[in-house]
Amino acid sequence: MIQTTLNDAYLTSHYNLPFYRIKTFDGYPYLKQVIFTRLGGISQTPFHSLNMSEAVGDTPATVEHNFELACQSLQITPSQTVSCHLIHKSDILTIDNTNQQRMMGYADGLVTNEPNVYLAMRFADCTPLIFFDPTQKIIGLSHAGWRGTMQNIATETVRAMRQLGAKIKNIIAVIGPSIGPCCYEVGTEVLDAAGQTFQRPDALFDYRHGKNQRPYFDMWQANQQLLIETGVRTIIHTNLCTACNTDKFFSHRAENGRTGRFGVIIGLKE
Repeated sequence: MIQTTLNDAYLTSHYNLPFYRIKTFDGYPYLKQVIFTRLGGISQTPFHSLNMSEAVGDTPATVEHNFELACQSLQITPSQTVSCHLIHKSDILTIDNTNQQRMMGYADGLVTNEPNVYLAMRFADCTPLIFFDPTQKIIGLSHAGWRGTMQNIATETVRAMRQLGAKIKNIIAVIGPSIGPCCYEVGTEVLDAAGQTFQRPDALFDYRHGKNQRPYFDMWQANQQLLIETGVRTIIHTNLCTACNTDKFFSHRAENGRTGRFGVIIGLKE
């Protein structure tokens, strides 16, 4: 049976830094998981204030300070984190104690079963996909823009977790804050790609909002459909649209490409 949960994220704070947590994950005290907002950092406009990315034009020292603040709120150090260069594809890196680096290679997904390794990524409309097998203690974090979604990064992440010993029936998947179907107007390239990936692509597009008969794409449901097809039974939706909530999140679309990136970090305590 497929179990889907809506609105499972709640806002809290630590060290005066606001962030979202997933209620379902609170039952596992050895799991640290945080979805940061754009608030609580020191970046200046247009990156105000907790920008986590140097790639957008912010000052590197400022970004590093923001990241240190984020790590402090989790009571970890930046050296315990692992990230990667995002490329909008479906490549997954598996992290262990032999290859751990703060910045790995080019990929859009990370998985590990190593304690004290914290997976970290940055977002501003693309969908964070967060994975956890509580039985085998294996985690994953992926960056699913429309290109990654069409290349089925959800399945690729689950496959990499399975290679570490995860059981699909035990995996909990979270669809994090990203641009919602209310705001994500797309063109023919997305329509064409969906036709190659999904059996019923029309169900993922809505023409009612479009002023120019351009469809709005539902990345949340697209990734849910792919997760279900992969065999994942438990799927959690945060139901937070970044474009609707620019007071809390960065949104590349709503802010015309001139903005920062919010962070997501997940890891296993030893």
